[in-house]
Amino acid sequence: MDPLAITVLTVLGAYLIGAIPFGYLVARWRGVDIFHAGSGNIGATNVGRVLGRRYGILVFVLDFAKGALPVAAALWLRRQADTGAGAGLPLAVLPVSAGLAAFLGHLGSVYLRFRGGKGIATGAGVVLVLLPLAALGAIGTWLVVVAASRYVSLASLTAALALCGLHLVLTPAPFSDANAILTLFCFLAAALIFLRHRSNITRLCRGTENRLQDTHAMQLLSKTIHVLAVGLWFGTAIFFTFVVTLSLFRSFESEAQKPSTERAAWLHVPADLDKDADKRKEWGGRVAGFAVGPMFDYYFLLQGICGFAAAVTALGWSRGTTARVHKVRAVLVLLALGTVVAGWPIERKVGELRDVRNKAADTARETDEKRAGSNYGPPTQAQAVEVAQMARDDFARWHLYSLFLNFVTLALVTGVMALAARLPEGRPPQTFPV
Repeated sequence: MDPLAITVLTVLGAYLIGAIPFGYLVARWRGVDIFHAGSGNIGATNVGRVLGRRYGILVFVLDFAKGALPVAAALWLRRQADTGAGAGLPLAVLPVSAGLAAFLGHLGSVYLRFRGGKGIATGAGVVLVLLPLAALGAIGTWLVVVAASRYVSLASLTAALALCGLHLVLTPAPFSDANAILTLFCFLAAALIFLRHRSNITRLCRGTENRLQDTHAMQLLSKTIHVLAVGLWFGTAIFFTFVVTLSLFRSFESEAQKPSTERAAWLHVPADLDKDADKRKEWGGRVAGFAVGPMFDYYFLLQGICGFAAAVTALGWSRGTTARVHKVRAVLVLLALGTVVAGWPIERKVGELRDVRNKAADTARETDEKRAGSNYGPPTQAQAVEVAQMARDDFARWHLYSLFLNFVTLALVTGVMALAARLPEGRPPQTFPV
């Protein structure tokens, strides 16, 4: 079949599936016109508020599935078809097109005269198939904000922003030809979610938005999220700082210091360093730096996620009580999260300076001035050594800044970890900053 015809039929089918108003149908099954109950929305939140939690979960699962299944089918079709020169663009963008069609079907259902829900569950199904890692982060964000604030609308808006941010961070070249369509989809979906939540945003600003009930389960959820986030944050910082990094550098430096006859064959050390153990140790440190460097982005990303979860829950407690311990906790978490945000670009600067230092050191080692030359003529050996020393000093200074911030983060998170023994008792706060 012609690729364009496959695309048109798939998109049309995705829209018709996405347009199935499960919230409306489940409510009708229970004898309720959901348009005239609660907030009047056909989504899982309103159904759960009107009919009970079980029916809300049922609608969420069904709405989620009608977003995920069309995208999964489109991915299968694209794999089955010949996506080479004969397939062209239509099949290449088929999964995104199907996902967008299912999402729009929920927002404006043809079966309900183009009325619909706000797209959170259906959108979650779409992005979980298209962008699993970013979607999991967005779902986690939604859960954290709901647990801390009890505002489903606020959680949905925050999750939409988190999806866009995580996609940009996790995708090496988000605006390249290969990824531009997914990036555009993320921003378009987020814009539509904000558009559908206009009235919720107004009520949030006025403080009149509906909130979930402060049940014992919700209290327990917010405490669990906070403790897990802080524990993972603390454990990650300790393990990476004192185990992973130190172990890597110690192992590579120790191996590099060995004579060539005893050194592992996989660790190459330049022959001109064989007579200098200190320089061989420095070379081992360079290899260890190359090995540990790519881990830093994941290290800071994980710290940022944990810090966000800890900060949201701590802020909620600090606003709803006069107990000083909860206010201190919130301040410590925010300060720690601030050091992570500041430390990430500094660490990237350190990585750039590490490359400059290594290249300058290699140039200084050259005895052949022709190989050590530049566009402005070959420098002398003394000049090359001076440049290498300056590069080494710049790297050391910025590396010290990075280490200092990391230890400040660790100290602050240790304090937050200690305060986990003093979690709120009784009902959670009734207010939350919006």
